[in-house]
Amino acid sequence: MFFSYRTTTLDGTIHEGTVEADDKNAATEKLKDSGFIPLSLKAQKERTIEGGKFSFGSKKIDLITFTTELAALLNAGLPLDRGLHVIADISESGATRQVVQAILKSIREGSSFSDALQKHPRVFPKLYINMVRAGESGGFLQNVLERLGEFMESSKELRDHVTSAMIYPAILLVTGIVSIILLFTFVLPRFAGIFTELGGSLPLPTQILLAVTGALRSSFWLLLVVITAGVIALRKYIRSDAGRYRWDRLKLKLLGDLLVKLETARFCRTLGTLITSGVPLLQSMKNARDVMNNRVMAAAIDTVMKNAKEGKGIAQPLAEVRVFPALALSMIKVGEETGQLNTMLIKVAVIYEKSLREAVKRFVGFLEPAMILFMGLVIGFIVISMLMAIFSITDLPL
Repeated sequence: MFFSYRTTTLDGTIHEGTVEADDKNAATEKLKDSGFIPLSLKAQKERTIEGGKFSFGSKKIDLITFTTELAALLNAGLPLDRGLHVIADISESGATRQVVQAILKSIREGSSFSDALQKHPRVFPKLYINMVRAGESGGFLQNVLERLGEFMESSKELRDHVTSAMIYPAILLVTGIVSIILLFTFVLPRFAGIFTELGGSLPLPTQILLAVTGALRSSFWLLLVVITAGVIALRKYIRSDAGRYRWDRLKLKLLGDLLVKLETARFCRTLGTLITSGVPLLQSMKNARDVMNNRVMAAAIDTVMKNAKEGKGIAQPLAEVRVFPALALSMIKVGEETGQLNTMLIKVAVIYEKSLREAVKRFVGFLEPAMILFMGLVIGFIVISMLMAIFSITDLPL
């Protein structure tokens, strides 16, 4: 994790910046070993690369655009500082200009590009910095930036596909719930008053419906408070480590096929991209694990990393934890045996991204008619109950 610090030296010079360490004590020792006297140290939250955007202050900056533009400028033969200067000049975003100018200043003061990026942990995630550092050390920074751009584009495309596929079911669900609430709280109470004035015995479905309506009207605000409190308590519980783990395990049981394909594609693409960029295997696996959202599957990667440290590779340990599909495991094993692990990981990611799109399409195709059928049954029950009551009061045959 990253810590922002404020330090001084024996001659009284004040320094500010960020340092990466496992905990606060390790960060303090790291600063002392560098000859600094820590004055303040504060942990910073890391941002993920998933969305393709990072925040600087209150604004959003397109990290994909920054990466692809810089890669294009470097491939055109411009030196790094000149490329950054061009991006700062052509950028329409003031936030982007501030970030790039700060990076450019650090480079001109003698910092490497990766060290300059590391001073902005809220802007550039650890995965991004590690890939840039590997590209710098290997002398192929522009290639790494191109892979980063492709990686972020693929991640964004996959996320956007899933999000867009779920928009219509979400709208349908909200509309249906609002319609049912309006029927129970405004429409049906009016019929209840009419039936009370007319008197007579009402059919059982109508009695049930009116009882539910009365209960909702009399305890609506109490029910709303209870639901709100329950949602807040559930969110708080999910944010805890134990709660998040149990919640992810439940999601894995309910949406197993979708989540497994999503996390498999995400893990394999990240790991393959990092290895191709020259990042060491264990560091690559750690970064790929951090990209995964499901804690159950991410915890299994910890076991794989432990076995990898002992020289057992990753194919067999991945098979032992039993969280990845059989096809992915077979392809990873072949890639490891042939020395083409990075290439095979990317192929696995492509296969499961395509499979995930098809799975999402099938899931939405089942979800939409299921929701329409459910709301149709609810509204149909309400209509039939009202008609039965009207016919019973007027003595008309149904």
